[in-house]
Amino acid sequence: MQLIADHIAHAYGPLPVLDDISFAVGPGEVVAIVGPSGCGKSTLLRILGGLEKPQAGRALVAGAPPSASLNPLTFVFQDFALLPWRTVEGNVRLVLEGHGLTQAAMDETVRDVLSRTRLTDFARTYPKQLSGGMRQRVGIARALAVRPALLLMDEPLSALDAQTRELLMDDLVELVSGDSAEALGMVYVTHNLDEAVRLADRILVLSRRPGRVRETVTITADRRARRSDDPGLVRRARELWELIRADAAEADRELADVETIDG
Repeated sequence: MQLIADHIAHAYGPLPVLDDISFAVGPGEVVAIVGPSGCGKSTLLRILGGLEKPQAGRALVAGAPPSASLNPLTFVFQDFALLPWRTVEGNVRLVLEGHGLTQAAMDETVRDVLSRTRLTDFARTYPKQLSGGMRQRVGIARALAVRPALLLMDEPLSALDAQTRELLMDDLVELVSGDSAEALGMVYVTHNLDEAVRLADRILVLSRRPGRVRETVTITADRRARRSDDPGLVRRARELWELIRADAAEADRELADVETIDG
């Protein structure tokens, strides 16, 4: 299954936020989207996932999803959005309810995704008893439970401390490093350029609002061999920053002007 962005453009009233965005992501591919604040990254992700309709262009799926997929396109947000009255197991089970699965099938799926996300020992734990990193891991487990073809991830690690972020990045690398034709793909929106070069096959660099694809950067190094302190990756992250530095500074000035007027 392939997810295609076909000349997407969007505006909120008189404010243009996206212009002529085109790219595709297929099985096992990771496309990261970076750019200055306000360039439309999250809006683009919502359009790709069908939560918002573009004013021009379209987002479409080509080909069939994996046969066992319950939800081919699945979101993971920065906000963990866990139900506090449900255990870890209960939060994961929630997305399986209403799909007509047998109890045995649901139990097996929950066991599988908890094992894959190293949450088995926390199955009966409630969200308030978990760290931020563990809660985000539950969010990822819940997304995996519906066996998606593609994960749409919006700043999933931004609220976490550096150590926890590094550990979860290791988890994400493993999740998208399968070799089969039905390997998990991902569109990953982030402000963190180190995350982008660590995880992505391709990085779309968006311009300042309205967001346009300014450049597409390809990372060819084996994903499992990448390390955050690798000199080559550090250099690529620095190159990405040079691409967006001027736009980021201008976006910050715009935001400051708006706050001054509002204040």
